Amino acid sequence: MESIALAAADKAARYRELVPQLAGLLDGEPDLVANLANATAALRECVGAASWIGFYVLRGGELVLGPFQGKVACVRIALGRGVCGTAAAERRTLIVPDVDQFPGHIACDAGSRSEIVVPIVRRSGELVAVLDLDSYELAAFDEIDAAGLAPIAALLGTLAW
Repeated sequence: MESIALAAADKAARYRELVPQLAGLLDGEPDLVANLANATAALRECVGAASWIGFYVLRGGELVLGPFQGKVACVRIALGRGVCGTAAAERRTLIVPDVDQFPGHIACDAGSRSEIVVPIVRRSGELVAVLDLDSYELAAFDEIDAAGLAPIAALLGTLAW
């Protein structure tokens, strides 16, 4: 599979369409960077409200920028710092409707208004990365996005990290 085709109009259905297509896209490819890059591109096609989509990979006790699509980004984020670092430290999805209201928000792109961050955890329980989506719109992400991104994060957790 070398393309993603999403026909649904509502976002919950778009996520449901994406999951098996993403699984097919990643199937048999052992390279982590290639898989994360393709996952980012596939998500870009699925989530129209996102201005930035990418990964921060846990390396040496901090989150390090991985494949992404969007403007240049912060390269390193400490665990517990900002939305990404907090989601990683707490191992839970964070939906931030207004990033200006999040204590310690890291503004890599001053235009970002809202964010969702989903931890990627291996079956063993080991945190390996976070998936980060930003938007120039306030409250662009909600529980539908969290529910739609959860199986994608679970799928990504099965990759060779």
